[in-house]
Amino acid sequence: MTFPTRSTQELDEGLTIVIPVYNSATILPLLVGRLDAVLTGGVTPFEVILVNDGSQDTSWETIQKLAATHPWVRGICLMRNYGQHNALLAGIQAARFDVTVTMDDDLQHPPELLHQLLEKLQQGYDVVYAPPEKEQHGLLRDLASIVTKLALRSTMGAETAQMASAWRIFRTGLRESFASYKSPFVSIDVLLTWGTTSFGAIRLRHDPRMTGKSNYTVRALVRHAVNMMTGFSVVPLQLASFVGFFFTLFGGAVLTHVLWSYFRHGSEVQGFPFLASIIALFSGAQLFAIGIIGEYLARTHFRTMDKPAYSLKSTTDSSSP
Repeated sequence: MTFPTRSTQELDEGLTIVIPVYNSATILPLLVGRLDAVLTGGVTPFEVILVNDGSQDTSWETIQKLAATHPWVRGICLMRNYGQHNALLAGIQAARFDVTVTMDDDLQHPPELLHQLLEKLQQGYDVVYAPPEKEQHGLLRDLASIVTKLALRSTMGAETAQMASAWRIFRTGLRESFASYKSPFVSIDVLLTWGTTSFGAIRLRHDPRMTGKSNYTVRALVRHAVNMMTGFSVVPLQLASFVGFFFTLFGGAVLTHVLWSYFRHGSEVQGFPFLASIIALFSGAQLFAIGIIGEYLARTHFRTMDKPAYSLKSTTDSSSP
């Protein structure tokens, strides 16, 4: 099942913080403790939604204990690991308040700086990103992040995509624009563009990960970029059309060369390497185009299967185990 979406009219004034959780049992108590110190005592109502994305450790048991001792903590447990953006979608659809913040579970996004995000949003934006002051990842991770942002450009615009970050704040009502979205391929950043063009950004300090290493590998980032490009954009198809057009012109040039050699010199172009090279070029272009079309057909296939973005196993809001 999927979490029932609350309509915009039912939203209360306050702050919802959505955090996808994967194998972070040791970090969660510290994260909630710092959020408690920052948010408790303020005038704005708030809640923290921890979405367990198929963790292999005791993260869900830890979430249940935190929800039992902190009434503002809510837990959602997914049936399996669906991915960061799918887990975020589950939390966003369950939000009760009119402003939503998404952040990571590893304390790289300091809770003490949340007020700066709120102040930036109050300047009239619908979505505000908090990119890091300085990238702290390795070369391969940085390159994969660049690929992801290039994939976002076609749907978000170059300037906005450059500032995209997992640490973001937005008006919860934007979810109405993608309330009917059903697909296993999810990009929160793209979905937000369905509801607004008002994006802002503020560079904030990102701290080093407290323990362990990031679960968002280079492979995962590249896969996410491919999903965005083929799931939310027609740029790859346009690229395939361009490649086909280019090789059509190239083929015409080769034919002209052959005819010119025949009429000019009275002989045909000789050589097996020449012929083999031409065949290889055209075959490669055809396979490239077929591969792109296959990616789109695969996504169409998954959509016809009505495969959900996520399925719930249990929540701390219910009595289910």
